[in-house]
Amino acid sequence: MDSRVVPDQLITPPLNAPAPRELCTDCGVSRMSDPKQCGQACQFIKPNYPAMEHTVHGRTRDAGKPDEAFFGPYRRMLQAAMKRPRDGAQWTGITTRIGERLLETGAVDAVLTMAADPDDKWKPRPVLVTRAEDMAQCRGMRMGYAPSLALLEPARAAGYKRLAVIGIPCQIYALRSLEQTLGFERLYVIGTPCSDNTTTEAFHGFLELLSDKPETITYLEFRADYHVELRFDDGRVEEIPFLLLPISKLPSDFFPITCRTCVDYTNTLADITVGYMAGRGEQWLLVRNQRGEELLRLLGDEVRLSEPTSAGKRAAPVKGFLKNTELAAGGLPVRGMPNWLRPLMGWLMPKVGPRGLEFARARVEMKAVETVLHLRRAYKHKIKNMVPAHVWALVKPYGLTPQDGEQRK
Repeated sequence: MDSRVVPDQLITPPLNAPAPRELCTDCGVSRMSDPKQCGQACQFIKPNYPAMEHTVHGRTRDAGKPDEAFFGPYRRMLQAAMKRPRDGAQWTGITTRIGERLLETGAVDAVLTMAADPDDKWKPRPVLVTRAEDMAQCRGMRMGYAPSLALLEPARAAGYKRLAVIGIPCQIYALRSLEQTLGFERLYVIGTPCSDNTTTEAFHGFLELLSDKPETITYLEFRADYHVELRFDDGRVEEIPFLLLPISKLPSDFFPITCRTCVDYTNTLADITVGYMAGRGEQWLLVRNQRGEELLRLLGDEVRLSEPTSAGKRAAPVKGFLKNTELAAGGLPVRGMPNWLRPLMGWLMPKVGPRGLEFARARVEMKAVETVLHLRRAYKHKIKNMVPAHVWALVKPYGLTPQDGEQRK
């Protein structure tokens, strides 16, 4: 395999240029030997979630489990944290520890994930990890497009038979679409929810609005308690309420149209989803199938598990989001409240707003609302194929129903 092995031992093969696409998050498929596979694999063309869920999990969403309408098929939902949090992890390090354990036990030959670009700590670069100790370099959040799936063919060419893939929903949908043609003996899929992406360049602009020394920011997280947490290289920690963020100063296309029309916020086709939304300050696990159970068992007693909790009501915040998204007319929704009221609401929302599972339900409904509104505005001709039935069901309580020609027969 023609590849570049950098001193940290993370393998980054040379990548083809991406093929031009109308709606694309550069998952990496268009960089593979047959770019035409995008037509089969892309989430933004004609996703078929019932068929894919049946293939991956052996069943579709169970109407008898109401939360599956929001989060997709799962066996168990858990709140979780590593008993010994890992330095440099975005939360406590569950995702990277699973990768380490897969390599330590020999369950896989390599883990396909992302690490920081050598020239920019916030820019993701796709990597193949073959040593457990190198997973530590994959901890933390990156912002930008990471064409991870372009590494599938080099992984196969290198003779790797058993592979783990850590990815976001648009990557995992494409991976599952191509899984049967890839020829791996064993594939483990660890998914993370994606709460909107942007380019690395645009993200640097956001950091510049948050600090007069953005280069000193080492950590950023949108937390489920309605705050953004910043950490700095001198050890300082700053928490900014969502309502006080400088959203109005961001360009209207800060979040690309693909992220605003995503129908799989919780990565429903992963074996296990590791996120934050319902974690109440810890992580949130959705163990989706038997392989997901295997992945969780790898952590043994290193992880602390509990049942998720729920509080507050989501209806009013979702209705407010719908209204503000409509008023934004394609830009970023900004709450129309006087500046003097924002600090008070920033203090109040963590106490009375939706929390835990109710927060996660609210975010999924907001994403569904956003999908319908933005597609109607910008890609009305695509809405019929891009919006699955489960998304229409989520937005129906808020008065959004399919117009003529918007729903598959």
